[in-house]
Amino acid sequence: MKILFFSRLFYPHIGGVERHLLEISRILVKKGHKITIVTEQDSLNAKQRELFEGIEVFRIPNLRNGKLKKFKIWKWLWDNYELMDNADIVHCHDVFFWYLPFRFMFPFKKVFTTFHGYEDFPLKKKSIIIRKISEKLSNGNICIGDFIKKWYGTNPNFVSYGGVKIPDEKLQKKIKIKKSSAVFIGRLDEQTGIKMYAEAYEIIKKKVPDFELIVIGDGSYKNKIPKGIKVLGFKKNPEDYLKEYNFAFVSRYLSILEAMAAKKLIFAVYDNPIKGDYLKLAPFSKYIVISDSASELADKVQYYLKNQKAKEKMIEGAYAWVKNHTWSEMTNTYLNLWKI
Repeated sequence: MKILFFSRLFYPHIGGVERHLLEISRILVKKGHKITIVTEQDSLNAKQRELFEGIEVFRIPNLRNGKLKKFKIWKWLWDNYELMDNADIVHCHDVFFWYLPFRFMFPFKKVFTTFHGYEDFPLKKKSIIIRKISEKLSNGNICIGDFIKKWYGTNPNFVSYGGVKIPDEKLQKKIKIKKSSAVFIGRLDEQTGIKMYAEAYEIIKKKVPDFELIVIGDGSYKNKIPKGIKVLGFKKNPEDYLKEYNFAFVSRYLSILEAMAAKKLIFAVYDNPIKGDYLKLAPFSKYIVISDSASELADKVQYYLKNQKAKEKMIEGAYAWVKNHTWSEMTNTYLNLWKI
């Protein structure tokens, strides 16, 4: 099949959607499908057109946020009309509005949508309406998380939480782990909970002086990180840093699954009702530690530092669950969706 993906950003930009799209595209190419991705040019260093690992990538240039942005995208798509005309399947990752005017020009072409994440809390009616329009005009959809059904009223064909690569268990056992330690992976902004993790770190340090927290990521909260926390910035393979540390301070699905696969106890946090449901409605919620305050998080970290058996039980349950949620399984979900 010739599959055309639309996504706001793509590799080498770092993010959960970008990683999701890259991993399933790699597998689809190996299966013999032709993959084309249309995305935004997010930096001058990213080529406007390239072939990356067999994936044809087109980047729309000179885009800035504002009222004219969508018209520039529509014009670019009109100028590159053949990309849509030649595709067997069009699949949008959140940005269905890119394809909106062309949906009526290609009434019989199959188009699907994957809904990732959520906007800022509280949700605006506009955001909910846009998703409902995207759902109604799509032939089918995948929701990344059960919370989307509750908060957006979406009726998914499939609900998923992404995928993961399962590391070699023998290699994992050889790595020496720092007991009083945790690693944070993600953007340094409100949605990832970095502020609460940093506050909890300061509480923990008062009772566990040798406790260490390392941060893999970057963002607007970088300058607000307390001294004593080592910030390494974005790394190409952040999951590699999970190996050396005892706990994972992560609150986004992709990082959670990677920490499960690395056999780490996960401490996830939330500060609004949507994020609470994002975590609590997930089928793996009973295998992770969920908190809504820095003091509660600090108490739970100290508890699991002292209770090894309780920690191991949580990790075993998480690993048994995540083994069945590889990128190959995620790709099969897409293939099954496109049969609809």
